[in-house]
Amino acid sequence: MNNLEDHVRDRDIAIIGMAGRFPKAMNLAMFWQNLQQGVEGMTVLSDEELLAAGNAQADINDPQYVKASMELDGVEAFDADFFGYAPREAAIMDPQQRLFLEYAWEALEHAGYNPYVYDGLIGVYAGVAWNTYLLSNLTQRRDLFGAADIFQVFITSDKDFMPTRVSYKLNLKGPSVIIQTSCSTSLVALHTACLNLLAYECDMALVGGVTVKVPQKSGYLYQEGGLASPDGHCRAFDAKGRGTIFGSGIGMVVLKRLAEALDDGDTIHAVIKGSAINNDGSLKVSYTAPSVEGQAEVIAAAQAVAEVDIETIRYIEAHGTGTELGDPIEVAALTKVFRESTDKKHFCALGSVKSNVGHLDAAAGIAGLLKTVLSLQHRQLPPSLHFEEPNPKIDFDSSPFYVNATLSEWDTNGAPRRAGVSSFGVGGTNAHVIVEEAPTRTPTTPSRPWQMVLLSARSDTALAQATTNLAHHFAHHPEESLADAAYTLATGRVVFRHRRAVICRDATHLQAIIATDDPNYLVTDTDSQEPRHRPVAFLFPGQGSQYVQMAQQVYQTESRFRMIVDQCATILQPQLGADIRTLLYPALDDEEAATAQLNQTAIAQSALFVVEYALAQVFMAWGIRPHAMLGHSIGEYVAACIAGVLTL
Repeated sequence: MNNLEDHVRDRDIAIIGMAGRFPKAMNLAMFWQNLQQGVEGMTVLSDEELLAAGNAQADINDPQYVKASMELDGVEAFDADFFGYAPREAAIMDPQQRLFLEYAWEALEHAGYNPYVYDGLIGVYAGVAWNTYLLSNLTQRRDLFGAADIFQVFITSDKDFMPTRVSYKLNLKGPSVIIQTSCSTSLVALHTACLNLLAYECDMALVGGVTVKVPQKSGYLYQEGGLASPDGHCRAFDAKGRGTIFGSGIGMVVLKRLAEALDDGDTIHAVIKGSAINNDGSLKVSYTAPSVEGQAEVIAAAQAVAEVDIETIRYIEAHGTGTELGDPIEVAALTKVFRESTDKKHFCALGSVKSNVGHLDAAAGIAGLLKTVLSLQHRQLPPSLHFEEPNPKIDFDSSPFYVNATLSEWDTNGAPRRAGVSSFGVGGTNAHVIVEEAPTRTPTTPSRPWQMVLLSARSDTALAQATTNLAHHFAHHPEESLADAAYTLATGRVVFRHRRAVICRDATHLQAIIATDDPNYLVTDTDSQEPRHRPVAFLFPGQGSQYVQMAQQVYQTESRFRMIVDQCATILQPQLGADIRTLLYPALDDEEAATAQLNQTAIAQSALFVVEYALAQVFMAWGIRPHAMLGHSIGEYVAACIAGVLTL
């Protein structure tokens, strides 16, 4: 296990938020389920579907045409109004830019941060594939342009504007840069973000890659010796491997310096121990060919930065395209590096997410990273698909590696689980990252017996869906802390007009309230305008309102309230000749005597002052600060004390 007590290096980076959508997986939960069960994202297309999508009949009839695709569901959908876009502007925008904006929002929500109130710098490091929507749709549909001038079409279509669009819409003030290195784009973006975090150029970083092919329902022409597979399957490291299939997908992570993530109580999904990038140069067969030396050097560099025992790296998420040239070179490069430190055989599993979702171009590296992080979280190694017989050009027998072809438990000999993730771009820009399982979380401290769970949305429909999602989440994750969720929902979300509050004891109670829409515990309302700060007044009553066990449950459950009452009791002890707490909170058989004493003016006014003052301090600690105060009798003294006119 990786304990919090372990040494935290200054260069360690935490992954604190994640989001993604892949073929046959609308979210990361579905993505992991597909990985576990060995589900392939490929769809076999009929001639009718291909024709309806605008594919040429001549291509479809070609015997070399492969009628298969890695589609991404819902790419045509975009909540334009949510981000303040007019319908026509959204219509001309590259779907890749739309998706990237949506998933930037989702990733920050997953991390638990509201970008509009976060007081640090958030950077954006993005990569995107070429804009096939512009080529296949906009150029054929001039009517979509309408009154839009050419510059408007340019900034909604060109890749350069994708990260800055996110920064503008979410008010992010860190570096906002586009990274383009072909297939290795998103992992190079990750490396760049890590360096910027370590240089304190930002405090958090959004990193992602997106590829959307348009039209989605489109096959491809197979060419002998090319990159594409002859049958739509990617058989990484297999004797039948003849190429890959290209697809669509998006992945996003939120990064933060590990030490600060631990201090801030963030949920840490994994730790980046080291990363490196390089280029092959010219010493290889051709411009598009991979290089053993180039790949070996970048892997060795990342391992050197990570400073980990190489035998603790038990999994490699490979580039793994399934090509006849690429796979043998990749394993040769890995073996070259590992053999510098160990002679051990077959201790490190090998896999490729491309066998599940295809080659996602600019999103390929982030897909592999997300698969690896999910594997670390679940402590399982999902199967690399279509592996039956090893590629005869790969010497697995004497290597440290084996292809993980079945779902298996990720065992450890006491060291933290660690993995390497590779991504290599056409043209020779290589990236490798060393990832480690998250530190063991410190158990949540006991919280108050009741929680207020807050939700808000831009519409009634969205609010209802958010409520359903919350109940569904706790139905499947009953072990998670309701108090932690309530805190994140209150502090890490943008507040919208349509709002709901649920008062509940635990996750089971929460689900029951939502299922029955119980008005005693669930309140729904709509604000007339966008959220604003409203002035609050504190009213402090005078003598006659006191009673035994006044705020007794608050004293038991709120540490700040208890601390202030204890402080006041110590100050009052020599004046009263008694402990005010024994009079406020007596044993059951002493309540009658305590009530009699509490009716005495000196005791009553002291008790009221203590409770009112302590409650006011608790409210102010929660951020509820008064614009005005009004007191009656002893309440005037409380108001004067809170205002700073009198000291405690």
